[in-house]
Amino acid sequence: MLDLIHSTKTHDEGRQGEALALPSTVGVSNGRKLYIESYGCQMNFSDSEIVASILLDKGFETTKDYKEADVVFINTCSIRENAEQRVRKRLKEFESAKAKNPGMIVGVLGCMAERLKSKFLEEEKLVDVVVGPDAYRDLPNLIEKVDDGSKAVNVLLSREETYADINPVRLNTNGISAFISIMRGCDNMCSFCVVPFTRGRERSRDTQSIVREARELYNAGYKEVTLLGQNVDSYKYTPEVPEGEEPLPTVNFAQLLALVAEVSPDLRVRFSTSHPKDITDEVLYTMGQYENICNYIHLPVQSGNSRVLELMNRTYDREWYKERVDAIRRIIPTCGISTDVITGFCTETEEEHQETLSMMEYVKYDFAYMFAYSERPGTLAAKRYEDDIPEEVKKRRLTEVVNLQREHSLFRLQHFVGKVHKVLIEGFSKRSDQDYCGRNDQNTMVVFPVDERYQVGDYVHVLGESCTSATLIGKIVD
Repeated sequence: MLDLIHSTKTHDEGRQGEALALPSTVGVSNGRKLYIESYGCQMNFSDSEIVASILLDKGFETTKDYKEADVVFINTCSIRENAEQRVRKRLKEFESAKAKNPGMIVGVLGCMAERLKSKFLEEEKLVDVVVGPDAYRDLPNLIEKVDDGSKAVNVLLSREETYADINPVRLNTNGISAFISIMRGCDNMCSFCVVPFTRGRERSRDTQSIVREARELYNAGYKEVTLLGQNVDSYKYTPEVPEGEEPLPTVNFAQLLALVAEVSPDLRVRFSTSHPKDITDEVLYTMGQYENICNYIHLPVQSGNSRVLELMNRTYDREWYKERVDAIRRIIPTCGISTDVITGFCTETEEEHQETLSMMEYVKYDFAYMFAYSERPGTLAAKRYEDDIPEEVKKRRLTEVVNLQREHSLFRLQHFVGKVHKVLIEGFSKRSDQDYCGRNDQNTMVVFPVDERYQVGDYVHVLGESCTSATLIGKIVD
């Protein structure tokens, strides 16, 4: 179970199952249509853009209707059990379409690929091709194998692949905001998490390719980029030099942030996700130094209790986390902070749950992602610990967390009322084409009446006049 107090964070529930499509063909068409549907985090949506780029280069066109597609891909997430259930249900629907169109190729991409490859391919016979996150370059070859009558699979993980040389096709974009993947994989072996097993070891992308992509996006009219990684704070890249030459210094995340911010003062920079053990004062001071680096940090806490954090293998304790929050408040007083919380982790006591609530009271997060613990096969927790908290207890604790977060979200937004915010107009409000929407520095969604002097992609100053627990409502001021 998951509750979202804010819809523009890393795991935007509104985008789950979104079909990605381009308005027109890029390059020479081969007459075949590609359908890609994505689930999970921003990294998965970014990966779908890489897949589209690879296949568009081979002449595919994209479509938003899977029934008319020649190749159907579902980009999967293994973080939660219900994500897998949704994918299985969707594959059954694709199976029905395939029965009417036997030439259709159905494939599973992403994080479920390694763990469920034999089930999908051999036991349930739901798909023709299974491809892991590091094998997307192999897709044209794998599709060819299926065309020749074979099943195809490549779930090999890589220690080098970063797709640095592939310029992602921007799908379903508003032309204003874009993701830039700066690293892949994860070395943090959190006991509840499947990511290290599905995405492999951590490796950082070439610094210059990241800066070049940011510059190209800005030159194409984009006004905001989000730097993506499982743990952006551990980014480090050492440039290669010819043998015999002096080694060049390693670039860390704070230095990368500065380089991207210097592309243009009109290019807003965001990033996700940070890890409490790695976020440094250098990163915080860099954020404070550049006006176009947004004052917002997603800092997952997971639990407020040190014993539970140790069981989770988070490698920090309650006091360490509080010290990092104190540093953020000290160095960037206006910084928005969001988080992830898991309730009912193995052996969690009522007193330990209360410590999570007290941590929430200490920080008063702007918004949060809140989960009841769901055991994932293959994780360290599944191997080591019994999932011993009854479901009704997990759900009751989750409800308490959700209710408290609603109070804190409202508290934070009420402090924005009466203040002027710099907002990038991202589009029209979901509810009315008479209102624009965009986010402020702290990543809060702001809704305000359309003003004919301004259009999507413009920066405007908005006076906050009222709020809900999720949205700031205001008007443009000069």
